[in-house]
Amino acid sequence: MCGTMLLSDLLERNAKLCGEDTALVELNPIHDDAKNLSWQEYELVETGHASHYRRELTWRAFDERANRFARLLADKGIRRGDKVAILLMNCIDWLPIYFGVLKTGAIAVPLNFRYTAEEIAYCADLSDARALIFGPEFLDRVGSVRRELAKVATYVFVGMDAPDYANSFEGLIDRYAPEPPAIELAEEDDAAIYFSSGTTGFPKAILHTQASLMSAAVTEQTHHGQTKDDVFLLIPPLYHTGAKMHWFGSLMSGSRAVILKGTSPQWVLETAAEERATIVWLLVPWAQDILDAIENGDVDLSRLDLSRWRLMHIGAQPVPPSLIKRWKKHFPHHLYDTNYGLSESIGPGSVHLGVGNMHKVGAIGKAGHRWRTRIVDGYGAETPQGEVGELIVKGPGVMKEYYNDPEATAAALRDGWLYTGDMAMEDEDGFIYLVDRKKDVIITGGENIYPVQIEDFMRKNDKIKDVAVIGVADHRLGEIAVAIVELKAGVRATEEELQSFAGALPRYKRPKKIIFDEVPRNPTGKIEKPKLRRKYGADAIVAKETEIGVETKEERICAETEIGVGVRET
Repeated sequence: MCGTMLLSDLLERNAKLCGEDTALVELNPIHDDAKNLSWQEYELVETGHASHYRRELTWRAFDERANRFARLLADKGIRRGDKVAILLMNCIDWLPIYFGVLKTGAIAVPLNFRYTAEEIAYCADLSDARALIFGPEFLDRVGSVRRELAKVATYVFVGMDAPDYANSFEGLIDRYAPEPPAIELAEEDDAAIYFSSGTTGFPKAILHTQASLMSAAVTEQTHHGQTKDDVFLLIPPLYHTGAKMHWFGSLMSGSRAVILKGTSPQWVLETAAEERATIVWLLVPWAQDILDAIENGDVDLSRLDLSRWRLMHIGAQPVPPSLIKRWKKHFPHHLYDTNYGLSESIGPGSVHLGVGNMHKVGAIGKAGHRWRTRIVDGYGAETPQGEVGELIVKGPGVMKEYYNDPEATAAALRDGWLYTGDMAMEDEDGFIYLVDRKKDVIITGGENIYPVQIEDFMRKNDKIKDVAVIGVADHRLGEIAVAIVELKAGVRATEEELQSFAGALPRYKRPKKIIFDEVPRNPTGKIEKPKLRRKYGADAIVAKETEIGVETKEERICAETEIGVGVRET
């Protein structure tokens, strides 16, 4: 083993130093589909709020399960450098499986659980995956593209009743020894392939090393100070760098994490109270729903002991300052941080606001621990403060490359700097504000419009829950700005009313059309603008009704809880 500590070393350290302490808890709300659970391993818990199924792993059991899985993979022919795709919903075995892959010297390839069958095949092929680990939610999709998965030689099924072409995780895991495999790992070894979110096109395969993963753990704990006493409530999907890299703070400190399979405001708040959570990472829509539930009387905070909750932080998207202002009204003692990062810069942390900078809410912050930032023009020269340019970052978590794509790698990596594609500006105090995606800039009549500026303004309207602005072709101006507006539940508004509100914007920034519809976001909270562009061409805009038919609360909760317990196409 090299002198530098790696992630798997941290897991083995925790198993030795605090092996009987709880590492992971999975909470499964009672409405889940029973056939997909190994009920003998769950405890049915009845609380004053709701019933759920609960399962725990200690640090020792976590490490041993990872070791057993590493040996299972080796027995099936997986060797150092092989790619192992992981297609699972959030569950307690997700992380032991991930670490089992790392311990073999193989490369973990997490897949988005919302991928269609075709996207699963595309990403498996792009990454040269030789093994696929998948759960029961994906039986139909995997089965339909098996012939296209020519490089995949080994299938492992995590659930009951494995198909005949797959090995059973539950049936095999306990047959293997719990000791770690005798494989030396080094920090320069390739470790994981993550995929870009695909909000601007086909996903790219992003290759990271062992050192890159470890840097995320160090950065996360430095930013948020996790100790052994912390409890992290983990809600976002583990396939993404965001949730996993925030959990790395729990790995560093040997503290407990609770995997909650559901995102309704009631579940989040009640679980935070019952599990004595201290840190919760939310996406903007979930935070908005929690505030709405509190203010609508759907949740009674006086019944919940949330006194240990110390930090609420948000990533993956710009955060409206109005949201944090509302949040602090209900949770005045909370520390707050927002994190900016990309899968190419190993998730959150390359830029962050910092818990002491509440006066700068609206900014994404400054360079994170061991990171550097610049804002540059199209020629790579730094822009003056206050002017818009492209944000570039440099640090220990920058990707090694886009796997098997030297052209895209050369475009994104220059002299060690990662060109993010995000347009930003820096204020007089050095705080960075996102303006928009480089590809999302709307050019109307020769003027550059940055949609996020319009979106941030429109979200100040009390009736608006969410908004996305896209460019639509116009024969005279080239493009015009169109705002897709999602209203809060039970609220009605007209286009004329919101156009009047937008009148406070400079004339060229005002949306030329307002459409009332749901704003689609992927599981990491990013607006899926390609979907909106496909949905709303010029003809569709004319035909669209301008008054909303409000969706029911039940529909909204159902859609959101699929992040934890269902499957949707991305």
